[in-house]
Amino acid sequence: MILTKKQNKIKELFSFDEENKEDYDYIIGTDEAGRGPGAGPVFAAAVCFGKYNEDLAEKLSLLNDSKQLSEKIREELYEVIIENCVCFIQDGSVEEIDKKNILNTSLNCMKIACEQVQSRLKSNNTLTLVDGNKRIKNYIAPQKTVVKGDSKSAAIAAASILAKVSRDRFMNKLAQEFPQYGWGSNKGYLTKNHIDAIKKYGPTKWHRAKFLRKILEQNNQQLMLFDNK
Repeated sequence: MILTKKQNKIKELFSFDEENKEDYDYIIGTDEAGRGPGAGPVFAAAVCFGKYNEDLAEKLSLLNDSKQLSEKIREELYEVIIENCVCFIQDGSVEEIDKKNILNTSLNCMKIACEQVQSRLKSNNTLTLVDGNKRIKNYIAPQKTVVKGDSKSAAIAAASILAKVSRDRFMNKLAQEFPQYGWGSNKGYLTKNHIDAIKKYGPTKWHRAKFLRKILEQNNQQLMLFDNK
């Protein structure tokens, strides 16, 4: 039987999880979305699939790293993933990001999401695959970091989609309240248009203060030049 490129990819993703499963009952994958933007919360998700089978593979045939997929496909996969796994999605507020920094907030969101998934499984004998090279702090369950895990692990890839879609939906709602910042398209990333809007209208409660420090300092310096004339 000759497999298509998509069939090969989904088989590779699930095979990676099976190879890491070893003596564990379940694999949990976790990833985050929104570490880089200058506005909005960060989101993390944790996913645990049941046994791999052809039916599940067919439903998830387009599964991949969320960054490699279109918004339309991510939205479609979001619903399929939710219906075929145990999962949890956790957000980290702007206030927490400014207080604890973005890395610690992201890892804490992953921790909460993974613990929630564990609580819904019938076994505590799990291995958590964490996207990236940073381990989750104060997480008592076994864990393994996987660099570029969202392109290697089915569970991590699914978690990346849940986190990304959840955050995008949140930013789309905020964009209706704050249309001048273009969050519907830039999702809070500091594009040129976004930076120009911050300089013109100032930051909102949804902007991450530490991320804007250089921008605001430059803007204040420019205003001082005018004031001194």
